[in-house]
Amino acid sequence: MTTILAFTDIGMDDVAQVGGKNASLGEMVVNLADAGVRVPGGFATTADAFRDFLAVNDLDKKIEGILEDLDIDDVTELSRRGEQIRGWILEQPFPQELERDIRDAYEELVASDPRPDEVTWAVRSSATAEDLPDASFAGQQETFLNIGGVDNLLEAVKAVFASLYNDRAISYRVHHGFVHADVALSAGIQRMVRTDIGASGVMFTVDTESGFDRAVFITSSYGLGEAVVQGAVNPDEFYVYKPAIKDGKSGKDAILSRTVGEKAVAMRYAEGTGIDSATRWEDVDAADRAQFSIDDDEVTALARHAVAIEEHYGRPMDIEWGRDGVDGQLYILQARPETVVSRRGQDGQVLTRFDIDRAAADSAEVLAEGRSIGQRIGSGPVRVLRSIRDMETMDTGDVLVAEITDPDWEPVMKRASAIITERGGRTCHAAIIARELGIPAIVGTGDATSVLPDGDEVTVSCAEGDTGRVYRGTVAFEEKETRLDAMPEIPTKLMMNVATPDQAFAFSSLPNEGVGLARMEFIINRQIGVHPRALLEPDSLSDDVRSQVDEITAAYPSPEEFFIRRVAEGVSTIAAAFDPNPVIVRLSDFKTNEYANLLAGEQFEPREENPMIGYRGAARYVSDDFRGCFALECEALRRVREEMGLANVRIMIPFVRTVDELQDVLDVMATHGLERGSGAADPAGDGLQVVMMCEVPSNYLLADEFLDHVDGFSIGSNDMTQLVLGVDRDSDLVAHDFDERNPAVLKVIGSVIDTCVARDKYVGICGQGPSDHPGFAEWLVDQGIGSMSLTPDTVVKTWLALAGESDDGGNT
Repeated sequence: MTTILAFTDIGMDDVAQVGGKNASLGEMVVNLADAGVRVPGGFATTADAFRDFLAVNDLDKKIEGILEDLDIDDVTELSRRGEQIRGWILEQPFPQELERDIRDAYEELVASDPRPDEVTWAVRSSATAEDLPDASFAGQQETFLNIGGVDNLLEAVKAVFASLYNDRAISYRVHHGFVHADVALSAGIQRMVRTDIGASGVMFTVDTESGFDRAVFITSSYGLGEAVVQGAVNPDEFYVYKPAIKDGKSGKDAILSRTVGEKAVAMRYAEGTGIDSATRWEDVDAADRAQFSIDDDEVTALARHAVAIEEHYGRPMDIEWGRDGVDGQLYILQARPETVVSRRGQDGQVLTRFDIDRAAADSAEVLAEGRSIGQRIGSGPVRVLRSIRDMETMDTGDVLVAEITDPDWEPVMKRASAIITERGGRTCHAAIIARELGIPAIVGTGDATSVLPDGDEVTVSCAEGDTGRVYRGTVAFEEKETRLDAMPEIPTKLMMNVATPDQAFAFSSLPNEGVGLARMEFIINRQIGVHPRALLEPDSLSDDVRSQVDEITAAYPSPEEFFIRRVAEGVSTIAAAFDPNPVIVRLSDFKTNEYANLLAGEQFEPREENPMIGYRGAARYVSDDFRGCFALECEALRRVREEMGLANVRIMIPFVRTVDELQDVLDVMATHGLERGSGAADPAGDGLQVVMMCEVPSNYLLADEFLDHVDGFSIGSNDMTQLVLGVDRDSDLVAHDFDERNPAVLKVIGSVIDTCVARDKYVGICGQGPSDHPGFAEWLVDQGIGSMSLTPDTVVKTWLALAGESDDGGNT
């Protein structure tokens, strides 16, 4: 009987002997070194050795007997029997051959290590039914870190064997239909990477929320990776665009987005190296919290490793990584198949949408907010659990509320209609299990256990973007399914209005021809939050505001670079989501009262009686006060197109009053590397395309003259309607007269469409009208509109309406 196998001697054909985790480690050691993937060396005990260990004194038969009639929903009995089994295993001595072989392999590895006096070990569990494509078993058994000395190592191996019978592992096997006796355990003994003084995290080769498969999602924090896996920290987050990686982009040119996490604590090495004394928690310095835990080159290198691993395995992967604080190298510590999104993709042609009753939600009290997981909605009575000992109070259908969860909570988590935690990021335990169970979760709320009243009914909404909300009471919602492979043909192109980047990946799965309106001011509001002049003129700020600006921009080389990178990230995320379809980015169109709401905004904005027709749009870009701010905006867009290679981005100029003003804006753009018709070719084969919002009556009256300078019009029906009818759309007193279907407005829009068609120029519409009024959308099609850009929640409905079908099948 073979008791141990070196990682260099195993691969994916050996799952039956060393389990999925260890087989994958061996597979990467043997096959991915040439791709630059570093995996710490080690060895694994075999399933045969485990079964031989259990056969001593017929321990395997005793275990089978005690589990035979167990009801896993009886958490008290589950806990009692699991504890008894683990006690039996810990008391059982190792067979002599197994202990001897472990000691010999340990000594050999220590002797060959470049730092033999410092080396410690990770002892990981690897079940023979683990890391399968349809059942991850992630976190079910124990891992012990920073184990030193062969005696401590042997103790850790036995504890790993015992963890096959943790309460959560027993429950998980029953829940997924695995026979206990059919699952064996292999202990993986792997050299520790010094992430305790470095950084570590988790990465996925697919977006964990939307299933978008052209980006690598990376999380990172200081110290040992357990902090991220357990959800003890809100980590840094990065998205890297796979096509850019494959095209050889490096550093910042392949990174779609960066988010600084709180990273309040880190798991470090402790004084001891035994299973109960090897690690400790340590607070992270405030200055380090404000910085990214890894740099752009490391982010890109990790993404390259992820792409190489995914290509080798031929499927989306869930990968743990670490950066050694001594040698500075990046290591892959584990790699397993991603299971939740992949399972969902088995019927990827079915689109499930959860739509909350907007009016009811707007009138309901929001009790808590955090990071949304799962894009679903659930409701039920709140059940606050202070510790795992309280789980008996949890009933099926309750909303589980806790500070944090770990694998020990899993037997009760499957009862929940939703999960809410105070700590954790998108790759924490609660998030992973919620996705696997198909229920909504909100993580990182900060205060859920104190603000959510135990027993009160709440609605948990994760279908409204990146922010998840807990509403008081029951708020109605609809769940709808649409087969995307059965969408009928329609006589025009439907594009989308995408307000912010956080839902771009999810929206890209809807039927679409691209983005007809991405609002720069929404990106600035969400990604920046600071008036751009405050970033250019910091010496003019008060001490208090200057301190806030410094804190916001601390992770970036300069305030200007903060603006450029963050705007570029917002635009590139949307552009990547919809590539190769066009993404039309409208330059910032804040009005003075809206700019004033940004940090330091009141200091730099004039007061206007009617901002709606005041200092906005094109007029700003050529003004002395705003030219420097506009330069930052242009540089962000140039980087997206020219450096990141997302040439599907087109630019739209809003609120242009005169032809001369349009030409002045085009001249300024050209000085900043955004010359119409030049630069990177978009998917249609042309250089930069520039379109103009057609929303001022002068645009209609001089349509031909304006079209001489741009590639087409996007009709802004909101502003055109208010200016044709003389109705201030911000005024409740006259709002009843605002209607895009007024004959005067229709005459203007129809004439604009005719002019564009005659000139063979692009013509679309991006106002609210087609989303709100199906009849108006049908009229636009009859007039020959080239495209309509709709709010995402109306795309499928409008698509089916234009095809003469209905969007039914909703379930409330």
